[in-house]
Amino acid sequence: MKGADFLPLCLLSAAFALGGCRAEPERSPFPDPERPVAPIVSPRYSNEDARDSIGEFESVVELAGIAPGMSVADIGAGEGYYTVRLAPLVGDEGRVLAQDIVPETRDALAQRVTRERLDNVAVKLGLPNNPMLPETSFDRILLIHMYHEVQRPAEFLWHVRGALKRDGSVVVVDADRPTDRHGTPPKMLLCEFVAVGYELVRFERLADSGTYFAQFKALGPRPEPEQIPICPA
Repeated sequence: MKGADFLPLCLLSAAFALGGCRAEPERSPFPDPERPVAPIVSPRYSNEDARDSIGEFESVVELAGIAPGMSVADIGAGEGYYTVRLAPLVGDEGRVLAQDIVPETRDALAQRVTRERLDNVAVKLGLPNNPMLPETSFDRILLIHMYHEVQRPAEFLWHVRGALKRDGSVVVVDADRPTDRHGTPPKMLLCEFVAVGYELVRFERLADSGTYFAQFKALGPRPEPEQIPICPA
């Protein structure tokens, strides 16, 4: 082989070698939780008749102060239990954004919204640690029976903060049990919210006693990701 032919082959081999070297994914500046994260097992928390029988929706929206004309985000909306009930409540002057991170679930909910002609509802696909909400847009952001499934709570709550209007608030409904049993202990919930600069403004036990309602507002400036402490498990 001539030297002139050998050089291009060497360069080609080097190119293949470099192409095989993949850069390590950039590490998130947000802390990982020390506690377990529950897997998503179903787009449905419970059947709708059972939830209606204990008046869950009515209790939550009354405690949250949701009224006609408001903009509400339903995060982890699943099959849309809250979404379809929020639409007539906020009325023509209000709007509802239903978000989920599972494409099939999002698509099924979009079909339901179209079928039921809910013209004030939009459906969106989000990311596990970022719901991809428009900035300063919502009076209420609902996290209903889903917070224990959030992979990186600090990052998730940091992004949620940016989507609140000045007097907006985040509402959590969850079971009072460990995260690996599909709930969130209230003490842990409070720690994780406070770490990202929220304050608790209301806490109530719901009718089934094993479930609670917690409402938070943003307090002060949003912290830098590296400044957010890790809550103990």
